[in-house]
Amino acid sequence: MTVVVPAIDEAEALGPLLADLAAQRDVVLQVLVADGGSTDRTVALARAGHAEVVFSPPGRGAQMNAAAARATHPWLCFLHADSRLTHPRQLAAAIDALGADDRARLAGHFALSFDRETTGHAFFYRYLEAKSATGRRYTINGDQGLIIATRFFNELGGFDTGLGFLEDQRMAAAIVEAGQWRLCPHRLATSARRFENEGERARYLLMALIMAMYTAGVDRFFERAPSVYARQSQTERLLLGPYIGLLASLWRECGTGASIAVSWRIAGVALAQSWQPFLAIDVALEPVWGRRRHALRLHDRLLRPLLQNRLLQSVLMAAGLAWIFGPLWLWCRLQHK
Repeated sequence: MTVVVPAIDEAEALGPLLADLAAQRDVVLQVLVADGGSTDRTVALARAGHAEVVFSPPGRGAQMNAAAARATHPWLCFLHADSRLTHPRQLAAAIDALGADDRARLAGHFALSFDRETTGHAFFYRYLEAKSATGRRYTINGDQGLIIATRFFNELGGFDTGLGFLEDQRMAAAIVEAGQWRLCPHRLATSARRFENEGERARYLLMALIMAMYTAGVDRFFERAPSVYARQSQTERLLLGPYIGLLASLWRECGTGASIAVSWRIAGVALAQSWQPFLAIDVALEPVWGRRRHALRLHDRLLRPLLQNRLLQSVLMAAGLAWIFGPLWLWCRLQHK
């Protein structure tokens, strides 16, 4: 298996991951660190950890593509630098879960556990961990790892580098369209540092906004948004005001009609995520009924079929738009005056 780790200034996080990789059993690894221009000791630590270094222009997708082109094994595994393996056979078990057939159009990901340096927000992190195990649309992200046959990866054309981020979401969508995802055994630990540095609520709300603009095809938002996804070494307390102001500016520039049309598409995507509050109920009640997903199953069996009704969809989408965008419209009007 060829393991690809994209990195820019990840000297603090990289060493423990390389140690985890060196301790893996029952699998032969080629470890490639795809460096996008580090100015710290990342490159030196990678070499000291017996990894090959592949240099690339910055951009996670471009870095991973550059390293994948150097792969010598039939399986690829993409991991973030702040990931930690939690079992000595984790990568071997992942290949077993995918059937060990590198001709199959399968891809694997891991459920997450968060390594934290602060206390508080326990329910928030438990919910994210539970969500990462569902494998549902828009829930599979790069920090969950990607295990994929080199042949299948090349068929998909590698990572889309049209944007400097969201390459994981575009790859996830391509895999759904051409093949199938599987959840691999054992959890992948990931650092909560971005949430902790930027603020849990602010980062999660911005992530939701990013996905809304992405699914609605509002490229202008990303062209003008102030650093929606900063490098880890540059993260600091996140302020949402500039992004709300940008939304208001785009609303004024595009006009009410076009903005409502875009908002209608966003509402449709949001409605398809109606399962998430039910998962949150399950997570909240885990002390009572364990990790059984009673509320989620209730949604899937009863509510989801009901939501296929076009009239009900329209009513709920209109109500959601009024609730979310009504205050934004009012704010725009007051600013205009």
